[in-house]
Amino acid sequence: MSMTRIMSALLRRTHSFSSSRAPISTTFATSLSVAGKPKISYKNDSGGHTRNLHLLDPRLWIIFSGQAAILGFCGNVVMAEDDPIKPRSGDNTDGSGLERIEDGSVVSNIHTSKWRVFTDSGREHFFQGKLEPAERLFGSAIQEAKEGFGERDPHVASACNNLAELYRVKKDFDKAEPLYLEAVSILEEYYGPEDVRVGATLHNLGQLYLVQRKLEEARACYEMKRRVLGHNHPDYAETMYHLGTVLHLQGKDTDAEALILDSLKILEDNGQGESMTYIRRLRYLSQIYIRSNRLAEAENIQRKLLHMMELSKGWNSMEAVIAAEALAVTLQLSGKLREALELFEKCLNTQKKLLPEGHIQIGGNLLHMAKTFMLQASQLRGTDNSEALSKLEKAKDYLGDSSRIAKDVLLKLKNQKGKEQKQGKSSETLRNYEHAALVILLRSLESLAVLETSKTEIPEAKERDPHAAEDALVQCLSAYKEFGSGSQLQDSPEVKAEYVSCLKHLSVLLANKERTTLRSKASSISIAELKEEVRRIEMDLLGSHKKGS
Repeated sequence: MSMTRIMSALLRRTHSFSSSRAPISTTFATSLSVAGKPKISYKNDSGGHTRNLHLLDPRLWIIFSGQAAILGFCGNVVMAEDDPIKPRSGDNTDGSGLERIEDGSVVSNIHTSKWRVFTDSGREHFFQGKLEPAERLFGSAIQEAKEGFGERDPHVASACNNLAELYRVKKDFDKAEPLYLEAVSILEEYYGPEDVRVGATLHNLGQLYLVQRKLEEARACYEMKRRVLGHNHPDYAETMYHLGTVLHLQGKDTDAEALILDSLKILEDNGQGESMTYIRRLRYLSQIYIRSNRLAEAENIQRKLLHMMELSKGWNSMEAVIAAEALAVTLQLSGKLREALELFEKCLNTQKKLLPEGHIQIGGNLLHMAKTFMLQASQLRGTDNSEALSKLEKAKDYLGDSSRIAKDVLLKLKNQKGKEQKQGKSSETLRNYEHAALVILLRSLESLAVLETSKTEIPEAKERDPHAAEDALVQCLSAYKEFGSGSQLQDSPEVKAEYVSCLKHLSVLLANKERTTLRSKASSISIAELKEEVRRIEMDLLGSHKKGS
């Protein structure tokens, strides 16, 4: 069967569905005082990125803590849990997504022997991160399988899958897709379309489409895999979850919710209601609720998650802090600022015990607290201006600390990265920290500009600096140029979005003052140049969005 015909068949076979399972309960009362031993454990769980919100909207500054404190929803992340290359019970793969050799064939010749050697050696190189020799070996394994077993034998499909997985890891998607399609074609022809081995390969193909945001194709793969497996298969819950994430990305939140709830219920029924897989999927569901403005439901889930973390890890753990921060942000969105602030303060105290001084995650929490004080000040304006000013002063102190920590982290990482580059090393963890620190710095400085503008609008304010907001925004632009421009960070949509926000804010500020250029001696940029820079970055962001859609 041709690859075009396979994809046509995949898309034709997609069908509508309804969830037959009862929804899980998300209402949960919780205590915030369970003690435990300190333990630092990080897990990076992010959801989708939301823009076009008011600067004080907490959705712009959620931290879901990971190896670095990753600030905000990350627009590039495909899944909110489960490594795309992970063990799947019931199929012939291991934790890498590569096919294991479990050959019951009686065919034996020089080519089959070579196929086995090339496959084993390729897997060994793959696991060592030596992708170039692994690619050559997997390619040779395909050829030997064809000559030893026959062109349309399942061994060829297994070899195609292995090379496709390698290309997926390398993000060489154009080379991976035809190999997956060939594997699906061979397996369907040999075993029939309902075989579990077809389902396993469809899963890999679905992941390939999902990471490219080819959502209809990904949905087709997961729909077919669900039909192939049947409800009682161990992989059914995972398939429901992955299909739910695709539907969420397509904007079909009702269907996505039903599938994810179905997945969670299956895990509960199988005694996995306290597993990390269950927790990560539940967290992802809460993110869907937040983006759908279903805050009460998100709050219930997050209270349940916090309670689970307290019971299993104790309050003095990073797991509990992550859960508490997520809950606090939802409380901010709901206008429950006092409880949100109490949670942030409790998180900050725990972070100071568990993390080194000046850790970026502490800087992120300080930014949260500053924003909370600013929101409280906004509520008090007009009724109690004196208290509103007091809140703004507290917020200013926290913004000063958060921007200082973020800048210190960026300077240290810049030096450390230079040393690692000289040694030929590269660290994803360092890049995550660097990204988080720059976003926190840009947001802290722009928030400071908002704060200074707010102070000038309160009659009781004694100290007024008419240039303070402009100075903060100029620092924001300088920070982007120093730490973002010319580095990998300049390609981050989130960093670009923060930079554009600062540019727009500055151009509006200058227009309101009826000025055409900055007063800063360090920069003589005009409003026209600011607007042109905004246009250029927004075109870049639009291009990135189209590539990812």
